[in-house]
Amino acid sequence: MYKREVEQSCLRLLHLCNSFSKLTQIHARILKVGLQNNPLLLTKFTSISSRLNAIHHACSFIFSPQSQPHNYDAFLFNTVIAAFAESPHFKRNSIFHYNKMLINSVQPNNYTYPFLFKACAGIRDLNLGESVHGSVLKLGFHSETHVLNAMLHMYCCCEDRIRYAEKVFDEMPHRSSVAWNTMMGGYVRRGSSAAAMRLFRSMQIAGARPDEITMVTVLSACADVGALELGRWVESYVEREGLEMGEKLCNALIDMFAKCGDVDSALRLFHGMPPRKRTIVSWTCVISAMALHGRGVEAVQLFEEMRRAGVVPDSVAFLCLLTACSHSGLVEEGRRYFDSMARDYSISPRIEHYGCMVDLLSRAGLTECAIEFINAMPMAPNPAVWRALVSSSHARAHLLLGERVAADLIRAEPTQEANYVMLASVYAKLSDWEKKTRVREAMREKGIKKIPGSTMIELGDGIYEFVAGDKSHKEKAKIYEMVEEMERKMRALGYVSTTNEVLLDIEEEDKEGALNRHSEKLAIAFALLKTRPRSMIRMVKNLRVCGDCHSATKLISLIYEREIVVRDRNRFHHFKDGVCSCKDFW
Repeated sequence: MYKREVEQSCLRLLHLCNSFSKLTQIHARILKVGLQNNPLLLTKFTSISSRLNAIHHACSFIFSPQSQPHNYDAFLFNTVIAAFAESPHFKRNSIFHYNKMLINSVQPNNYTYPFLFKACAGIRDLNLGESVHGSVLKLGFHSETHVLNAMLHMYCCCEDRIRYAEKVFDEMPHRSSVAWNTMMGGYVRRGSSAAAMRLFRSMQIAGARPDEITMVTVLSACADVGALELGRWVESYVEREGLEMGEKLCNALIDMFAKCGDVDSALRLFHGMPPRKRTIVSWTCVISAMALHGRGVEAVQLFEEMRRAGVVPDSVAFLCLLTACSHSGLVEEGRRYFDSMARDYSISPRIEHYGCMVDLLSRAGLTECAIEFINAMPMAPNPAVWRALVSSSHARAHLLLGERVAADLIRAEPTQEANYVMLASVYAKLSDWEKKTRVREAMREKGIKKIPGSTMIELGDGIYEFVAGDKSHKEKAKIYEMVEEMERKMRALGYVSTTNEVLLDIEEEDKEGALNRHSEKLAIAFALLKTRPRSMIRMVKNLRVCGDCHSATKLISLIYEREIVVRDRNRFHHFKDGVCSCKDFW
């Protein structure tokens, strides 16, 4: 009877324990009263230790030389395994204690394996994950829904094994919303957002009910490929079904609208949020949206409004603000806010912030100032900083500097495709075709391929992708006829191809043909054929839009009376009535 009372007393103490010092005192009491082998106390002690980030202390107690293995049970080991699986740095210890569990003849159960799969996913160890998968099959837990969901998550986290995840998903006897969300999230993380959207449509056909996580995942996919119509459907679905518009969902909608080109809807959503729900993430989302669309003045105004609202900016908010200044040529504002980081908020600028400032100065033509800024940096500039400088070099003296920098970068990063393309671009601008050819030959010898330009466009319920010189589309003849029509009408207005954008030593006529086959011109031609007159065209390009396509798209917007919204690798361009929102500053 006495031992029972002492046991209950220790359990109550553990329940109230909120610090490591108290935990050690309870540990001493358990030892003093001789309950160190009590299974219930051991499990509770382990659970509390995990909550206090003291799982190693618990293990030294549980698995001490004086412990009695016959008191170990699956619940105790599962608690230890789960604690390590949840820890940021010791996930591999989950596998160690699983092996100890087997050595001590403790039978795993269906609660053991989800944590093991979580640990394998966290350390990206596919071999261990496959071993755990084998144990699941051997012990007959392969039909347990939560085990399969965890297994699916593990394979989705291993990028080169997405097909294994697809096999697990296809063979699941019952798919909960967790399984659908996990598979879609796996596709989004590996850049297969179109596949994620197809799976979402399959989820709807299967009659599975989406939840908030589903909506956030689908919105992320929409933002990635520019699928505005599907994103709008998600917003209407949330309203129709009465789903709670939580912070994550609202922020995901703001991000989706911004990245799909509808920045005014992003602002509408943000201003519709109750002020108390606007977290630093919400403010950062909308400031980033303004940055993407070159609305730097509004980004600055929102940043100041955020400060007045009492929300303290973090390093990410400053990064978005500096990007906005860079894309809008707000040099003085950028300098002021960069200095404000350390002075007013004790935020040490990271290399990304320095890179933004170099980009800001370089874009504004202040190359000498950018070089001085780099020389004064407290850390060594990384390749991204140098690339920001070189990409804005146009004067011959600066191009020669760019040549030296690009050559240095190739020596430092011999497998980085961007460095070779940058150096080839410098030689093309200098009309040094022999050196440019040598760079291309070096790329071929090392098996380094230039990323082909591609453009995606959403029409109806489909996503269409075009690459430069694309001949795969079933309506290619009509598309190229429309390209020729566009060219004739542009020439009538005085358009001349900017052939220095073509990095090839070929005849001028051939250069013009190469420019006409750029992916965005093919996508625009397709959109003109398939959409109503005067309707808006939205596109997503994987590379920075070239100068010739930029000039051509301005004229096309005027000729065909279309607003054309293009998202390239760096920012958005809104073309309307022959002008671009970037004011030719990109």
